[in-house]
Amino acid sequence: MWRRPKVTSTGIDIDLIRQNVRYLISVKSGKNWGNSSQHKALRQHFADAVRVLKQSKHSGEIQPTLGICYGRAKTTNKGIFLRIAGQNFWHLLSGDLDLYTSIIEPLGFDTQKHDDLFKEQKSSSLNRMTGEFINQFCDANGAIDWTLLVSYVSGNLLQSVKASD
Repeated sequence: MWRRPKVTSTGIDIDLIRQNVRYLISVKSGKNWGNSSQHKALRQHFADAVRVLKQSKHSGEIQPTLGICYGRAKTTNKGIFLRIAGQNFWHLLSGDLDLYTSIIEPLGFDTQKHDDLFKEQKSSSLNRMTGEFINQFCDANGAIDWTLLVSYVSGNLLQSVKASD
């Protein structure tokens, strides 16, 4: 039996109770996310959320969890939080050992359905932007006027404020 209470704190994406354990989950796409300051912020978010929940009489067991959507990694305890990835993460959320594969098939159908429209719009955009570029930055023979292009991209704007002496 599990239920989903309201998310409790900044940096917590999912607040899930499963088998009398309250999982405070921050979701990341893959294993190699963020820099050191983002990892430090995650630890602080977990610590803040746990501190707030422990002030409640009904806090119970709290497990801060870094949930990683894809990748093969063992579930590990990182001190203040549990790191859980791939199949194990989707199993924790759903209770279904095979959810991680069964969610892919419908996504594939949606992708194929929209692929032709995307290719058509991409081609139209490329043609439009190429025409605009040629009209603005090429001479009558189709050669790029590099001086004009560099001036457009990097030239100084007219300044209306005089520099102080």
